[in-house]
Amino acid sequence: MLRIWRATLNSWAGLKAAASSEAAFREEIIALVLAMPLAFFLTPLAWKRLTLIGVILLLMVVELLNTAIEKLSDHVTATQHPDIGRIKDMASAAVGITLAIAGFTWILAIAEWIGLLAWLGLL
Repeated sequence: MLRIWRATLNSWAGLKAAASSEAAFREEIIALVLAMPLAFFLTPLAWKRLTLIGVILLLMVVELLNTAIEKLSDHVTATQHPDIGRIKDMASAAVGITLAIAGFTWILAIAEWIGLLAWLGLL
């Protein structure tokens, strides 16, 4: 039980560190706060709500990994190194791909909702 408590405290410390040092992570927190009620507004289906909220959480996970890679790389060497630059670029690309997945998922959900409103004659 103590191990779980310590792991929880470490996780919370990591979230606080990311939120205090990374503007992108703070923006994703805002996106999550907005996504949760909006997902319930857009669809009555639990699996769609889970998907809409889940893609934002996935984006946050990848952002945390990207931030960890960047911070570790900067700690290893303060000088420019081409290999470390490529590693940081790959981590950034992972965030970009995840952002595209999240964006396409939300666009599809909103398009379905608009289509339903149009079909019902409410638009």
